[in-house]
Amino acid sequence: MRRFFQGFKLAFRSIRSNKMRSFLTMLGMIIGVASVIILTGLVNGVTNYLIESFSDMGTNMISVSVTNSDSRSASVDDMFAIAEENSDIFEGVSPSVTGSYTVKKGSVSETGKTITGVAENYYIIQHINIADGRFIGYADITGRTKVCVVGSYIVDTFFTSDDVVGETIKIDGDEYTIVGILDEQADSTSGSADDCIYIPYSTACRLTYTSEPSTFTFATFGTDYITKGENALDDALYEIFKDESMYTVTSMSSLISTIESITGILSSVLAGIAGISLLVAGIGIMNIMLVSVIERTREIGIRKALGAKRADILIQFVIEAASISSLGGLLGILFGAVVTVNVGDYFGLEASPSISAIIVSFCVSAGIGIFFGFMPAKRAARLNPIDALKSE
Repeated sequence: MRRFFQGFKLAFRSIRSNKMRSFLTMLGMIIGVASVIILTGLVNGVTNYLIESFSDMGTNMISVSVTNSDSRSASVDDMFAIAEENSDIFEGVSPSVTGSYTVKKGSVSETGKTITGVAENYYIIQHINIADGRFIGYADITGRTKVCVVGSYIVDTFFTSDDVVGETIKIDGDEYTIVGILDEQADSTSGSADDCIYIPYSTACRLTYTSEPSTFTFATFGTDYITKGENALDDALYEIFKDESMYTVTSMSSLISTIESITGILSSVLAGIAGISLLVAGIGIMNIMLVSVIERTREIGIRKALGAKRADILIQFVIEAASISSLGGLLGILFGAVVTVNVGDYFGLEASPSISAIIVSFCVSAGIGIFFGFMPAKRAARLNPIDALKSE
């Protein structure tokens, strides 16, 4: 233990006496560790953003797309029948007809707004709250009425008052009566969950010139029922189409798993690329330690003449290399953490360095110091004390 304490004491004395050289030696390690921290932190931020975005759509949701033909097709009634036959799995189902249109009120106009046609139970299975008015009703579906339910962004953008129930808005030139306003779900900005307009799916079919919806949203009673729901839908749709290529069944939870898998691979690849700089930093530490051994040959000779053993010299230089590398790793972690948070804030991401990345980075930096410092330390330990004392 005394030998290690003495080694640390000598190592830090050497670092303090050569501050600039020590810092430049650490610089490669600082950059390498910071790169790993920043890249993994930002990828985690992007992953969380994507997962949150898909979670807003409902992790208990299953999306079904069908390709109807003249010989085989799945109607809205067929889909409602499937949900009813599996009422222990599905909370409900709603057709979904989506298109982009121009929305206008007076002199205010926006193009490319997403209009979604849904059934009367859509707000129930999506757990959407109504702030004012009502949602689309069954009579609106059967009568193909031109009514709509809007989010708070639509209200703020196209109207000067919050009392808009009963007002009209034009969608591709046709007037639609607003019958309900949804509770604010996000921050009432463009592209958020509040930027939405729902109309009866039957009206949306007429708007898109289609006879039947081809996309349906099934809601299970929870994420635990997702697998059962997918299997039930696969079985029922195969009975209708007799061809698996005629339909697709996709759940939000499977999409989230795919996203996590892809971003995990991306994070590993980026961390590996950034890790190359750690290897370069290790070579730099080995080079500086070799120079240090040559410069301190006489010091090594004096220590050996005073009774220091090979192990003492070996430990001294290994600890010195590991200390330089570890200090560089700690500074890199601090620098990387600060940059990660600030860059994440700039791009609107909740990015932060992961604990695992911090632990691995520090351990790797310390390990690199020991590995690349061992050869110079071994060379110093093998020096003949007489030859070392003769050195100028």
